Amino acid sequence: MVCGGFACSKNCLCALNLLYTLVSLLLIGIAAWGIGFGLISSFRVVGVAIAVGIFLFFIALVGLIGAVKHHQVLLFFYMIILLLVFIVQFSVSCACLALNKEQQSQLLEVGWNNTKSARTDLERNLNCCGFRFFDPNETCSSDCFRSHQCQPCAPIIEEYSGMVLRFVGGIGLFFSFTEILGVWLTYRYRNQKDPRANPSAFL
Repeated sequence: MVCGGFACSKNCLCALNLLYTLVSLLLIGIAAWGIGFGLISSFRVVGVAIAVGIFLFFIALVGLIGAVKHHQVLLFFYMIILLLVFIVQFSVSCACLALNKEQQSQLLEVGWNNTKSARTDLERNLNCCGFRFFDPNETCSSDCFRSHQCQPCAPIIEEYSGMVLRFVGGIGLFFSFTEILGVWLTYRYRNQKDPRANPSAFL
């Protein structure tokens, strides 16, 4: 039996937004955990993760309040924002899955050259120095630098980059389909009459 009633649509929309709330809190918690244990020192990386988590939390909150109160304005803005997020996330996910080895290597090198603090974290955690080649005259925070027998970081990072991009692309693709499901549920729910409301009331 297809879920088409008012109560079922409301419950599905609430459940979806509770899922988004948990994901947003998990994202913020992982970023805080990375800072607390010294795994990530890049303020830019942590700031982006926390900003995305807070943004997702507010979207879920708007959707949850709109679903509980059957608030037409909140549901309209929630639907529009979720549709825009779907377009961006779907595009990024497809790009992550479509990158070949050469494009991944170029992208990693650009990221390496533009994020000094993240570069330091990678050198320390992967125990490597430099991107393409090791230069003993440059400073490096890895343990192998003391013996000057470090290997470059590019081969180590590229070994896992394809798997990480496929994982990120797959997760993003999954959540993009939940977002389009949310848009459809919201559109349908907005046009349904609350059975407990005054039958002559305007929606």
